[in-house]
Amino acid sequence: MLLEYGSIDLDLTRGQAEVVQRTGFVDVRPLTGGRWRLTAKSYVGSLVADGIELLIRPKINPENLFLLLEPGLPPAAWRQEAFDYDTSSDLLPSVIAFFARTVETTLGRGVLRSYQARQESLVALRGRVDVVGQVNRAGVLTPVACMYDEFSDDIFENRVLKAAIRLALRVPRVDAVDRRRLMRQLVALESVADAAVRLEAVDAVPMTRLNQHYAPALGLARLVLANLTLTDVRGGTPASSFMVDMNDLFQRFVTERLRRALRGRLEVVDEPTVHLGLGNRVAMQPDLVFRDTAGAVRFVGDVKYKLADDARGRSDDYYQLLAYTTAMDLPEGMLIYCRRADGRNQSTVTVKHSGKRLVARAIDLSGSPAEVEHEILLLAGAIAEASAR
Repeated sequence: MLLEYGSIDLDLTRGQAEVVQRTGFVDVRPLTGGRWRLTAKSYVGSLVADGIELLIRPKINPENLFLLLEPGLPPAAWRQEAFDYDTSSDLLPSVIAFFARTVETTLGRGVLRSYQARQESLVALRGRVDVVGQVNRAGVLTPVACMYDEFSDDIFENRVLKAAIRLALRVPRVDAVDRRRLMRQLVALESVADAAVRLEAVDAVPMTRLNQHYAPALGLARLVLANLTLTDVRGGTPASSFMVDMNDLFQRFVTERLRRALRGRLEVVDEPTVHLGLGNRVAMQPDLVFRDTAGAVRFVGDVKYKLADDARGRSDDYYQLLAYTTAMDLPEGMLIYCRRADGRNQSTVTVKHSGKRLVARAIDLSGSPAEVEHEILLLAGAIAEASAR
């Protein structure tokens, strides 16, 4: 076991070292005597590769890892999973348990249904005649080519949940109670088609008042589909790898929480394309752009999970933020970091000649979930105040 960005020395064969290196989740460097130094990066979780199993834990409070995993759930939803993870050091079974309980709560409100367009050839007319389809039948009167809308649960949201549930059921070491939960959920979704799911399509699902209660379950389903891989290690024993990028997780968490906290005051747009040069040259994608109710851009932010070793913002991060503020003609922008090692929560750099203000602000993830929520509210208030200047 090791912590994110930490190192461990292991006896490995060259083949094992190469397999682990190819995963891209850790850096591998040779030492003397057949030993290798493995250094974790921003990924945490369980990594299984060629007979090697690594448990990489984040440095943050275990409760807050689950807070980052899925915005929008009450503390009671993750309390037990955080405890299990804290004692077992194995993230994967706890995440599957978290996912199973979230889906159970979601489907407990009823399986989501909506009208879906269908085209079928039927003995009796249903809906309206598919004129093009009927003409192509070369004079055959029956069956009739029909077009109709059916109120069905075979919709994309349910296909996402079903795909993630099937993958979760293949994970070993999941508690029997949670495995039974997942099996019951498959039964509830039995009329939903098994289909391949693209992560980009999950991200693009529009949330409305009708499907808003699906948002937490869809978020966790995406996490499972994106990060869980299944492999067979030596001896035919199934094992699972589940690696989560803390950079991506932290950015998604901050984006969602700010969107909620600033609703009605500022619109939070994640990763829009802007251009530094005239003629739409040099495309860039800031993490966060804040617009007022009239649609005008008022502020820009970039989310960075890790500070430099000296607990200061990296120079490259400041250069990037300066480019964003210049491209959008803004007087100020903000770098949003995880906790600073020196205890400071905000610092400001004023750029020579232009007077632009580059603010670095930290969110402390070492406290309780309630304390983290309070810091998000303070961050939202600082952004709202700066955007009004």
